[in-house]
Amino acid sequence: MFTPLIAIVGRPNVGKSTFFNKVVGKKISITEDRPGVTRDRIYASCEWRGKPFLLVDTGGIELKSDDMMRREITLQVQLAVDTADVILFFTDGREGVTSSDLDVADYLRKSKKPVLLVVNKIDDYSPEKLFEFYELGLGEPFAVSSEHSRGIGDVLDKAVEWFEKGESETDDSLKIAVVGKPNAGKSSLVNKILGEERTIVTPVAGTTRDAIDTPFERGGKKYTIIDTAGIRRKRSVLDDVEYYSVLRAFDAIRRADVVLLVVDCTEGLTEQDVRIIGQVHEEGKPSLIVMNKWDLVEKDAYTIQAFEDKLKEDLKFMSYFKSVYISAKTGQRVEKLLSLSEEVYAHASFRIPTGALNDLLLDAMRISEPPSFHGRRMKLYYASQVSVKPPLFVLNVNDETLMHFSYERYLENVIRGAYDFSGTPIRIQTRSNKDE
Repeated sequence: MFTPLIAIVGRPNVGKSTFFNKVVGKKISITEDRPGVTRDRIYASCEWRGKPFLLVDTGGIELKSDDMMRREITLQVQLAVDTADVILFFTDGREGVTSSDLDVADYLRKSKKPVLLVVNKIDDYSPEKLFEFYELGLGEPFAVSSEHSRGIGDVLDKAVEWFEKGESETDDSLKIAVVGKPNAGKSSLVNKILGEERTIVTPVAGTTRDAIDTPFERGGKKYTIIDTAGIRRKRSVLDDVEYYSVLRAFDAIRRADVVLLVVDCTEGLTEQDVRIIGQVHEEGKPSLIVMNKWDLVEKDAYTIQAFEDKLKEDLKFMSYFKSVYISAKTGQRVEKLLSLSEEVYAHASFRIPTGALNDLLLDAMRISEPPSFHGRRMKLYYASQVSVKPPLFVLNVNDETLMHFSYERYLENVIRGAYDFSGTPIRIQTRSNKDE
């Protein structure tokens, strides 16, 4: 499921982090009454009126500054703007419109993104306090006091409206992100799938600097394939351009419906590969482990099994993984990737009927009872699947604290044993019955 992103943008010291912390409900961003405290982008998962979204706090943007640190912060903000679905442009109601505000407003208009103008620090509202902010040319301003939690709901209401507009305008193609370390063969694979040289392919690692979206059709179905920069270990990232390319690759994972992790078979699954697929798992995306350069591996009757055993060992946290062994160079098994992508996406979109789910889990709990803690045992009253992509199951129980992680894993295995959720994560949450 695509999760919209809201970026909080503005010059230093206008109260962006205070707003962020109020919405998130806990202190994540450091708030001090001086500029430049928030340097990097800080993300949090939030929900408003049943709509999940990511909220990102950014450092203060000063487009015309010559300060090295300020330029770094501005690059971070520009990346947040590039990847955002809605932008909250924060200004200071006490200071009024500044030349820096005018510069940022002009930059945001050129982004062609939905921008909500937020005038913060309006503790005592009166319409005349907002008049001068109309000159920013971004429509009607929202009067807010982040410190006192006033007006925050109005801003989020409007942002959610933009989500719904964006949903109605989105294309219906299956979006497939191709990710992996540098030189794993991602661009070669994309070119082979597309049947043409759309991205530059060289033997030098790191040729692709940006995430490149290419829509195409195959067999009457629509796809968008997203080629990304190679994701290096943090300490191996050499310059700003590569750093932001890596961040865009992670944004491509967020935008994708299915993720293909391309692994160089001649190296095997490395620690960095595991980190990348861990990110895909955390994002709740269905995925395929694409073992590339299979043509270069010396094989016997046991080779694939040896590779599979190693994958099971390294990917214990996602036993649901689905792998395919290909050669982007020769085209071996490449034609299977689209149908397999459709398959894991269908698994991520599948719903278990409520009655069948309850019968399955109650039978499983009779066969193997939950562990007892201090003489108390978890009882299941009712289970339901509340969402898909990834499938989310909510269990209403007598006491959610009685759910042990090992028993949760047992229930997940029961669900997976009855229904094919290969290639996709599933989530299980427990809720205590209030009447118990």
